[in-house]
Amino acid sequence: MFKGHCFPKAIILQAVYFKLRFSLSYRDVEELLSIRGVKVDHATIQRWVFKFTPLVEQQFRKRKKGVGKRWRLDETYIKVKGQWRYLYRAVDKEGNTVDFFINQKKATHIRTKVFNKSDRIQY
Repeated sequence: MFKGHCFPKAIILQAVYFKLRFSLSYRDVEELLSIRGVKVDHATIQRWVFKFTPLVEQQFRKRKKGVGKRWRLDETYIKVKGQWRYLYRAVDKEGNTVDFFINQKKATHIRTKVFNKSDRIQY
């Protein structure tokens, strides 16, 4: 998958990691890499992110621990861009967030609509 690229796999994955983990702009990632001695254009980083994000996500899903059968659902409301929204958050026994859902209206059957989907809970 990394054959044919001018940069090694480690540099490509580091650039994708910076973009995804810290929500930096492509130009910020370009600057971080230039500080480390790697000269790469921000457009190239963008192409890397588009191409390799599904691969990185697939590897993360393989390594993430499965969610147990018991989890709880928290409901609260928060302000998002000046508007009140309902925040639903599924939490496992250890207090780790399993999944979350933000909605404008209060959802009465949120468990069956969102959190019972196995692809949303089992990462």
